[in-house]
Amino acid sequence: MTAYAIAHMRQVTMGPQIVEYLHKIDATLEPFGGRFLVHGGDVEVIENDWPGNLIIIEFPDRRHVREWYDSPAYQAILSLRTDNSDSDVVFADGVEHPHKATDVLG
Repeated sequence: MTAYAIAHMRQVTMGPQIVEYLHKIDATLEPFGGRFLVHGGDVEVIENDWPGNLIIIEFPDRRHVREWYDSPAYQAILSLRTDNSDSDVVFADGVEHPHKATDVLG
């Protein structure tokens, strides 16, 4: 089942370390089938506040997400992001299609 790495980047200090991270992250995703679906950009806030940016990276499954995150290549650049941003990161599984809201009930 498709899985996602989702980040809410509330605040980023743009500088040489973030630029280096951006230059290197694509190469860390490729071996695990990761690809950006959403990478910042304009959001329309409908309810409450949404400071910052949204990042969504798609992977073939949860195993691939975890292997990417734990990989030596990603771990080598992780601090470039974490030392220069305030963010939340979660992993989430997609749903099988067709899916209805009531499917979570049971």
